[in-house]
Amino acid sequence: MHKITSKYLRPLLKKREAISHKGDYGHLLLVAGCQYMPGAAVLATGAALKSGCGLVTLHSTARAEQAAVSLFPSAMLSEDPGECFSRVPDGLLRFTAIAVGPGLGRTKQTEEAFASLLARVQEQEDVIPMVLDADALFILAAHPEFRKLIPAGSVMTPHEVELRRLISWNTPEEKDSAVKAFCAETGSVIVAKSHLTEIYTPEGEKYTNTTGNPGLAKGGSGDVLTGLIGGLLARGYTALEAATLGVWIHGKAADALTYKCTAEAYSSFDLINALYLGFKALD
Repeated sequence: MHKITSKYLRPLLKKREAISHKGDYGHLLLVAGCQYMPGAAVLATGAALKSGCGLVTLHSTARAEQAAVSLFPSAMLSEDPGECFSRVPDGLLRFTAIAVGPGLGRTKQTEEAFASLLARVQEQEDVIPMVLDADALFILAAHPEFRKLIPAGSVMTPHEVELRRLISWNTPEEKDSAVKAFCAETGSVIVAKSHLTEIYTPEGEKYTNTTGNPGLAKGGSGDVLTGLIGGLLARGYTALEAATLGVWIHGKAADALTYKCTAEAYSSFDLINALYLGFKALD
């Protein structure tokens, strides 16, 4: 087992070239939110824009997009015509990563759109890695046949309940074996979110995070993490690099907010604006 520390992460951090432009730093497609859960899309969008990737496009419903762009005007928009995720956006090749799931909803229409998205990604000549979270994981658990469509090099970010929907175990030893087998089957990295977040790889390795605190036990914290890891994946980090950097920076921001505000009194939105402190700690 490996511990995720600043010493481990610092050599992984990419630098920005003096002569470069936004197109050099990746383009994330974020599929999140619906008419009745727009906040998840807002939080994930804000975090993605703090990740260092060059461009972020939010594909969501009108209400979620209006809320997101009012707070984060640098996000680009791809409007879904329905009240939930119902249509796969065109031009997937322009994206270097896709994050899907926060606030998506669980309607039949959304299940079908998610299946279409996975199939369309598989059709692309170049692999587009994905981050799967929240309702995307719920749909995946309900339809195990979708597993074969997950592109290699993707990241899944389940909390304990979501992880148990995907796989089952009785003891901690069984859990490790089951999660590692799932990673190997899908070619994906699993971020098992908990008070001590653990990351599993297809190669059978396990990493344990060393940042974070109970202040993260609030709605929206996971949406922030999804946007952050998605942006890092789009930026060009591998699945393991994006996952380890994402959970450590996310937790480091939470630690800074707990010191400043107490664990009780900061929100998930505050977390977005503190992510820079995690990056700064690795400079």
